[in-house]
Amino acid sequence: MRVLAFRHVPCEGAGLIEPVLQTHGIALDYADLFRPNAAMPDVSKYRALIVLGGPMSANDDLPFLRAEIDMLRAEILRGRAVLGICLGAQLMARALGAGVRRNPVKEIGWFPIECTPAAASDPLLGGVSRETVFHWHGETFDLPDGAQLLASSERCRHQAYRVGERAYGFQFHLEVTPEMIADWCLQDENCGDMRELEYAIDPAHDATPLRGLSARVFGNWCRTLHPAGRSTIGYGNI
Repeated sequence: MRVLAFRHVPCEGAGLIEPVLQTHGIALDYADLFRPNAAMPDVSKYRALIVLGGPMSANDDLPFLRAEIDMLRAEILRGRAVLGICLGAQLMARALGAGVRRNPVKEIGWFPIECTPAAASDPLLGGVSRETVFHWHGETFDLPDGAQLLASSERCRHQAYRVGERAYGFQFHLEVTPEMIADWCLQDENCGDMRELEYAIDPAHDATPLRGLSARVFGNWCRTLHPAGRSTIGYGNI
């Protein structure tokens, strides 16, 4: 089985998702449409899609973002499993007709999220209540029609949602490692955000519990990708 991750900048990869995929016998490929002359891959070859974060806005008029939005609209309506993270969750919302707009405040650093009552029976977030996770965003999104809100935070109400049974958007970053966070703090495109912060970001602040939460949530996601009763060992290519 293979999944495809859409990356928007080289420094925002799948992070903690990768070892969980490997544990479940799932291979990961990347699509880097931001690179010159990159073409949209054949997404029908993949069991699921991951749409990662990035420093740009989902409202930016960039050809590769327009292509991803069109692809996401079609694939979500087809019922393909999709996981959007930060920018990816915003692109999913736009693809489904919801707006993306500036959040009242930038949410950068380690902050708690609270799961909604609807999350109690969710295949991914069931059993998760209040957890401290990593955030880096200045925008938020409206919920698409029919979406189920699964988590909120004090600074941003729309933190996680599900559309149908297989499309998930997470505004926060469960995938980050301390090394990724430290690298993001040094990236040129993040310098403006860093100058605005009134505190220093500790990349390792809640890294240990985040790793456990990531293994739990992404492990649950992997299990939803396997047909019921089918072993993950030796399962086919898609």
